[in-house]
Amino acid sequence: MKTSAEIHHLFSQFQAANPEPTTELNYQTPFELLVAVILSAQATDKGVNKATALLFPVANTPQALLDLGEEGLKEYTKTINLYHNKTRNILQTCQILLDQHQGEIPNNRKELEALSGVGRKTANVILNTVFKEPIIAVDTHIFRVSNRLGLAPGKTPREVEDILVQVIPDEFKYYAHHWLLLHGRYTCIARKPHCQTCLVKDLCDDYINKNLYISNN
Repeated sequence: MKTSAEIHHLFSQFQAANPEPTTELNYQTPFELLVAVILSAQATDKGVNKATALLFPVANTPQALLDLGEEGLKEYTKTINLYHNKTRNILQTCQILLDQHQGEIPNNRKELEALSGVGRKTANVILNTVFKEPIIAVDTHIFRVSNRLGLAPGKTPREVEDILVQVIPDEFKYYAHHWLLLHGRYTCIARKPHCQTCLVKDLCDDYINKNLYISNN
């Protein structure tokens, strides 16, 4: 585990390089972001953006998506992994939003997670990005980066999330999700991470341990 000083320095580095990061999913309204995040599970943001660039000009409200129907919506989602289930989840979520929330996105975890296709990670993304809460959504990138850095070593996404919430200073919590995600997406990639260009390699347990192994052999 990192010391408080190391963690502060690590996030200071991220902040200096990218002061106000945000999601790479394209959206104009909270509902559009919700649809995009549901579609993004096990899919790339780039692929989702291509699909929603065609979908949202045609339908970007719960009622408009319901009016498209399942087959109509699939015409826009069919390029995305697991689109059959995602399409059904989106339509079920649209109905719940209209029936229980006047078509608006709820601003609490319990009601968000009651929507179809919305788990803890998706709820955290909405709470952070839409409602500006200092919450961290742990995806595969953040899980990998947190363990490699030694920032929040954990065996499950929830375990990593709980540690991150405890150790990250309050001043960095709002943007922490985006810094760690982008770092995992572009620098600390799953295979052959770009360690030489990493801003925080000197604070990374994985990088330090690799170099110690090399120097001792």
